[in-house]
Amino acid sequence: MTRPMYQKLILASSSPQRKRLLEQIGIEVTVVPPEISEVKREDVPIEEWICRLALAKAENVAQRFKSGVVLGADTVVVLDSKVFGKPKDNKEAEEMLRELSGTTHKVITGLALIDIEIKNTLVESVTTEVTLKGLSQAQIANYIITKEPLGKAGGLCVQGRGAQFIERIDGCYTNVIGLPLAKLTDMLERLTLQSYSPS
Repeated sequence: MTRPMYQKLILASSSPQRKRLLEQIGIEVTVVPPEISEVKREDVPIEEWICRLALAKAENVAQRFKSGVVLGADTVVVLDSKVFGKPKDNKEAEEMLRELSGTTHKVITGLALIDIEIKNTLVESVTTEVTLKGLSQAQIANYIITKEPLGKAGGLCVQGRGAQFIERIDGCYTNVIGLPLAKLTDMLERLTLQSYSPS
């Protein structure tokens, strides 16, 4: 027997942006932040590493439930081979924005879905290229005052005041916010078919 695509998810993330994006497309969300230690970067391709992080989050939350579908996600900004996570303070945010100023960098999100009861798992990544205009020291300083950069990968909030610095986005826009919805819905459809289609 087939079923419609999952309309409820357990979100292994405390990100309000991810929750809002899921609700925007009609998915009911239960937020359960994962309890995992910071994972050190491994000597593997960035896409593989970010997928491992997303899966670790999903697995950590999945073990607390007997059924349901868990979504784990993790987003990083990459310039050349350097990975930018979330700045810890204003100084780190300033350093990140100065380094990313006037560049085209990548935003990579790892996605992991686990159907707990059926024990099916899908893990994939999405990459979007973002081009920033050159930022003056005054622009960076004034932006940091807003507190927007804190808690955002690369120190930039595209859906907020940071939008004024974006010259070009090549790829999935919602990926830059933290959750590539087109890829996610495709994965949910495939997970549904895997889990509930007759053998």
